[in-house]
Amino acid sequence: MSYQCPLCHSALSLQANTWRCENNHQFDQAKEGYVNLMPAQHKGSKNPGDNKEMMQARRLFLNTDHYQPLRKQVVDQLERHLPEHSQHLLDIGCGEGYYTSEFASLTKTHSDLCVHGLDISKVAVRYAAKRYPDCQFCVASSHRLPFGDALLDGVVRIYAPCKDEELYRAIKTGGILLTVTPAARHLYQLKELIYDGVRLHDMTAETIEGFELVSDEQLHYEMNLSGEEATALMQMTPFAWKTSEDVWQQLRTASEFGCEADFSVRVYRRL
Repeated sequence: MSYQCPLCHSALSLQANTWRCENNHQFDQAKEGYVNLMPAQHKGSKNPGDNKEMMQARRLFLNTDHYQPLRKQVVDQLERHLPEHSQHLLDIGCGEGYYTSEFASLTKTHSDLCVHGLDISKVAVRYAAKRYPDCQFCVASSHRLPFGDALLDGVVRIYAPCKDEELYRAIKTGGILLTVTPAARHLYQLKELIYDGVRLHDMTAETIEGFELVSDEQLHYEMNLSGEEATALMQMTPFAWKTSEDVWQQLRTASEFGCEADFSVRVYRRL
């Protein structure tokens, strides 16, 4: 099976509703269909990841489909670059499954493909597993991927962190890593409300040891948001903590708010 024990790194097999390894480490499959592979000693806090309020804000915003152009571009790139006969595709930092669920459409051209979603937030994974039964979800750390060596044909990393050596270990030779990062003017208008002299994002492609860059595209477009949508978008960002009450009030009461979306979408191939 695809999962690896986070404690001893042996293969896990599903018996009844329990994932068990040869050393008898056990992880129960939740009724929603996901498995929690985050041992207590690996947690940095009691409930790591996004809290319920942050998740609700992200769900509100993503359900408006303002990020649908990005989702489509990621799927298009996967269709173009995912190796033939791929069996395992992982979405790191999957959240509530907005992107992960769309990757399931790739089974039309990759009939053996299993789509996995991984996130550190149990509340997000529970929601994703309940809503998208065609995908396999787990709670786990992106720095300790619970998958065997050279198992994955592709990994999608939308903003999510992951150690280069873990990606190199878990992705097959010839497999791909697709990354999404902010391009120069991403959310420029939101940042203008907070910072004096907004700095543009650096668009230099990262170098990932053991991988070659095979595609580097930019996606830029304008979004026309309602006040509620702009507020939810701000709540999704790292600079929400620096937002003053005056700015929150300005966003909440805005009849419309124009904001740029600007992404770098890159594909790397494992050497």
